[in-house]
Amino acid sequence: MKFIADFHIHSKYSRATSREMELENMDKWAFLKGIKVLGTGDFTHPEWFKEIKEKLEPTGTGLYKLKGESKGTLFLLTTEISCIYSKKGRVRKIHILVFAPNFEAVEKINARLSLVGNLKADGRPILGLDAREFVEIILNICNNCLIVPAHLMTPWFSLFGSRSGFDSLNECFEDYSKYIFAGETGLSADPSMLWRIKDAREMCLISNSDAHSLTKIGREANVFDTELSYDAILEAIKTRDKSKFLYTIEFFPEEGKYHYDGHRLCGVRLSPEESKKYNNLCPRCAKPLTLGVLNRVEQLSDKPVGFEPEDKIPFKKIVPLVEIIAEVEGTSSLTKTVQAEYFNLISKLGPEFKILLDIPFEELKENIRPELAQAILRVREGDLKIEPGYDGVFGKVRIFSKERSQDLIRQETLF
Repeated sequence: MKFIADFHIHSKYSRATSREMELENMDKWAFLKGIKVLGTGDFTHPEWFKEIKEKLEPTGTGLYKLKGESKGTLFLLTTEISCIYSKKGRVRKIHILVFAPNFEAVEKINARLSLVGNLKADGRPILGLDAREFVEIILNICNNCLIVPAHLMTPWFSLFGSRSGFDSLNECFEDYSKYIFAGETGLSADPSMLWRIKDAREMCLISNSDAHSLTKIGREANVFDTELSYDAILEAIKTRDKSKFLYTIEFFPEEGKYHYDGHRLCGVRLSPEESKKYNNLCPRCAKPLTLGVLNRVEQLSDKPVGFEPEDKIPFKKIVPLVEIIAEVEGTSSLTKTVQAEYFNLISKLGPEFKILLDIPFEELKENIRPELAQAILRVREGDLKIEPGYDGVFGKVRIFSKERSQDLIRQETLF
């Protein structure tokens, strides 16, 4: 069965996360997006895990569903851990995802990790554990868990981060590197960037939203064609079987908030080439720049731009539908006009991913405004203008220039 999965999200118990991130709401928004399998997120938090056990019931496949009325979303037990520790004279900060097959495994994991740190403090708890030791703990409890380094390239809190990461998989996980089957691309990188790095090629690259609010669910995701079960999903990831793991759905990495180098306080955004001219120092205040993902890829790469491994899982890039509508309307995605149009399109044409990826352009033109159909086509073709994000500032996507937008409106009027 073909389906879309987003494994990395957060609950209302995570810092800087919407209070609406509850299971019932997640179920509804997964349906609107076209997502069948959704991670629970935050299973280490005692209150959230209590809600998970109260509200979800097992399907017998390692996946869970809401008790009572639901939109049919299946949940996979996941969490994210922040490991902060010193190694080889440097402070390391890495976020790691954990997939678990059942409540029993989660209960054992939580009991063990509660001896290390305060799991109640945040949905994504901070533990003073070496990443290698963390993997050993999890796999000794349940060897059917999946360990995934999160957002591999972001400067802070990642395996290959420029500010707190490592230069290789083995440097981080040592003898447990052989158990790291997958890595998460993150919003500021896409597979084509990571394919250039040897150790990233050792992992199956998956993509998830890291959503902190309902509307962000599915901004990155994975497309499978397997049985709807925990074991089938893990097998597809571990084997990189392209008949079972079809492709990932990616953010345009330039839109990610750590794509370029920069210094947010000074409003300075630089390409890696420009940063070299300034010795990686801010040209305004002379403080060190936050080196972005693109720069870090260049540092670690052993392959040229455009390299594609033979066993690659393909990917497609999207711009969220609400952002496309907002551009056509010339207003914010938060306005009532844009929100109303978003729900109108979904009620008329189906889930968001179907609209963005599957409905033929000619069919779109027959059912929606011409300039909106044209905008969706441009996104599919990657015909965009993007101001790259930097140092925690999201990039800005423009599908049309202002002149093009006016031309399209005139063409629609003439039509």
